[in-house]
Amino acid sequence: MTCIQLERVTVDFPVFNASSRSLKNKILSVSTGGVIDRRNDGHVIVRGLEDVSFTLNEGDRVGLIGHNGAGKTTLLRVLAGIYSPTDGKATIEGQCVSLINISLGIDPEATGRENIRLRAAMMGMSSAEIRRHYDDIAEFSGLGSFLDMPFRTYSSGMQLRLAFSTSTAIQPEILIMDEWLSTGDEDFKDRASKRLHEIVGSTKILILASHSKDLLLDNCNRVIWLEHGRIKMDGPADEVVESYFD
Repeated sequence: MTCIQLERVTVDFPVFNASSRSLKNKILSVSTGGVIDRRNDGHVIVRGLEDVSFTLNEGDRVGLIGHNGAGKTTLLRVLAGIYSPTDGKATIEGQCVSLINISLGIDPEATGRENIRLRAAMMGMSSAEIRRHYDDIAEFSGLGSFLDMPFRTYSSGMQLRLAFSTSTAIQPEILIMDEWLSTGDEDFKDRASKRLHEIVGSTKILILASHSKDLLLDNCNRVIWLEHGRIKMDGPADEVVESYFD
């Protein structure tokens, strides 16, 4: 059964070569997301998440909101398995695809065809899965003969088309997104938006971080509001969104 459970998860980032906490840092710790502190061993740390607990089950469509630096990206990376908790426990059951950084695993010197395989392997696809999806990825990208050219020769729009086509080639049980992806020319944008809607509609658990009120209300049935690395509010989407934006 697909599920996610976080139990008192804390994530600390050590800051090396920081000899002391300045007044400036103390002010920043109040006005932005992380909490700056000093451990017993003397190292300065930034606490990205502190004592975060929740459970997500099949059918949950969860939005994440909070000001810049509130801990949304750190939480997304914990859910995607990129970060491990410093304290607490994160249990993720189910095939997960993260669209946080869709260019992860791309080699600028390799061709588009080689990068399809590299990115797909980075996502955890087996050799058999890559072979099965390869032609569809290449066709969806619309890059044609450019797939035989080095990735570094692509325009930024072409690079995103290839990365998006590969990243969305499989139907995950858990989908993690940081804002809604929009890339390429108008024709590709339409196809990309349609594909995203299909994936979002059929995935078992969706986690979407966004600053858009309408996007959250259209796609989520539950919203978690983060502030300074802690959960400030967790409940029905309309209630939490209204409290946050008002």
